[in-house]
Amino acid sequence: MKKNKKIDTSTFRHLYPFKSHYMDINGLDYHFLDEGKGNPVVMIHGNPTWSFYFRKLVKGLSSQFRTIVPDHIGCGLSDKPNVRKYDYRLKSRVDDLENLLHHLGIDKNITLVLHDWGGMIGMAYALRYPERIRRFVIMNTAAFLPPKGKTLPIRLRVIRNIKPFATLAVLGFNLFAYGALFMASYKKLPKDVKSGLIAPYNSWNNRIATLKFVQDIPVRKDDPSYRLVKYVDDNLYKLSHIPMLICWGEHDFVFDSDYRLEWQRRFPDATVKTFSDAGHYVLEDKPDEILLLVKLQAV
Repeated sequence: MKKNKKIDTSTFRHLYPFKSHYMDINGLDYHFLDEGKGNPVVMIHGNPTWSFYFRKLVKGLSSQFRTIVPDHIGCGLSDKPNVRKYDYRLKSRVDDLENLLHHLGIDKNITLVLHDWGGMIGMAYALRYPERIRRFVIMNTAAFLPPKGKTLPIRLRVIRNIKPFATLAVLGFNLFAYGALFMASYKKLPKDVKSGLIAPYNSWNNRIATLKFVQDIPVRKDDPSYRLVKYVDDNLYKLSHIPMLICWGEHDFVFDSDYRLEWQRRFPDATVKTFSDAGHYVLEDKPDEILLLVKLQAV
């Protein structure tokens, strides 16, 4: 395996001034943030983001709460191995989260903050240990199969299904992570924020997770992660008694209003805040508003 190219944090360190922590997972370095004290707030990112995405929540909450933010293997400051060393499947993501929280001794009063793939990962963990979860914060994500009539957007279908193109486009030209800088946020992102979001994906080898996340989206029953996604879909109702805050950017070409409405159908008592001037990267568009809402919900 080629050595991963070192990540330069100098251009965004002023935005991400946190101490790095690492846990060993089968010989791999699993990076996470651990800031503050109090009841735990665990934030789970998706693709192609990393713990940098939650930086403003960490800053705003760590004076009152213990904020835990892992980088999935292949993402952020975690190791980025090839598929012989890590399978990049949903179950492994959930196992990694479980191992981290066990390592940290976190087993009660957990607030889960979930975005993108973090929704499925976090809810799968919550179904393993529902008694540990105090509340959910949901942001432009899913933890169920696509609502009736929904299919994968063409961009994701191409990356998922046309392997030669996907390999060159995602690993070679970084089109998935780079494209998100211009499509996922409603507003224009500052240069240093763009630098921070894309920094971990600075070489062919370091982009493996951005490709594997898309290729792991289950569509058919024989897809490797379909069974786990179907299990979460079928059992999500078991978590409906847990308080939930939904913060939703309305300009999202994947997780559109149909997904938000599905969350509301399954969690009718959830507190819902929609943002007409926010996109998939809702925390980049509306960080202050969401921080205030999370504080009000988390006390």
